[in-house]
Parts: sequence; structure tokens; C-alpha cells
Amino acid sequence: MIWNLLFTFMKIGLLSFGGGYAIIPMIQHEAVNGGWLSEMEFQEVVSIAGMAPGPVATNSATLIGYRVAGMGGAIASTVGMILPSLILIIMISIFFYRVRDSKWIKTLFYGLRPVITGLIAYAAIRFGFMGKEHAFLTWQTLGTLIIVFVSLYGLIKNKLHPLTIIVASGILGVVFF
Repeated sequence: MIWNLLFTFMKIGLLSFGGGYAIIPMIQHEAVNGGWLSEMEFQEVVSIAGMAPGPVATNSATLIGYRVAGMGGAIASTVGMILPSLILIIMISIFFYRVRDSKWIKTLFYGLRPVITGLIAYAAIRFGFMGKEHAFLTWQTLGTLIIVFVSLYGLIKNKLHPLTIIVASGILGVVFF
């Protein structure tokens, strides 16, 4: 059973894309059709895995492995889920280590910086301000903007530690909202 768990979760880890929640249907198919869990038990596993820290897919694999084959099953399922990604990342790292001095690669990464920054800014604006049913400029929007500018000022001008900014932003969020 442990080998079965290992190879099943290696297959899932290798062939699944899109993040933890996108992998859940594949895990469900294997766990339920393999007779490891009932539909209800699988829902419980995913609920617990979602509450635990870490990736939901890996947490689900660990819990399924534990339910099916104890501690050995948990270890086999977890290793099976993370091993394909680990191997892929090591291979990509070796490639980039060999070409790290290439002018083309340096230029490529330098060109990606504004794109990544723009994507993060877009996500922040869309998440923070768009989709509201009311006007753009509200007390909530104003409070959010104040928190953003105070955070940026603290990070850039005063060189505060990011953890300090996170805690202070949380406190300001409680005060404003």
C-alpha cells in the first residue's frame, strides 16, 4: 500500500498544474476510486487540510496517506506529492546556474522585473478596490490608501522590518475598519 501511495501521489504531483485547489479533483478521483476514502471522508480530509498551514494538496496527500497506511503512508504520500516538483526545480536551477552569466539571461530577468511588479500592482488594485458595489472613493478606500502609503513610507524611508509593517497594518486595519 505504501508503494501504491507513493507512486499515485508522484503521478499527481507530476501531472497536476494550477495550485493546490486545482489538484484536489485529481486527488479525489484517486482516493475515492482507489477505495481509500469515501466521498464524505475525502471532504473531511480537504477541510482539515485547508485549515492546516501549508499547501492544501500536500496536506491532503499527507492526511490520506495517514488514514490509509499510518505514518508510513503519510510519509510516502507527502514525498510522492513533493518529489516531482523538487526534481524539476533542481533541474531548472542547474540550468540557470550554468547560464547565469549570460547577458541574454540577465537581460531577460531584468526585463521581467517591471512585468512582475505590474502584475502584483494589478492584483493589489483589483483585489483592494475593484468590484465594490459602491463608489470608488469611500472611507474604506481612503483608509486602505492611508495604510498603503504609511506602509510604503515605513519600508522605504525608515527601513522598517516587513514584519513590523505587517503588524502595524493589521492594527491600522482594525482601527479603520
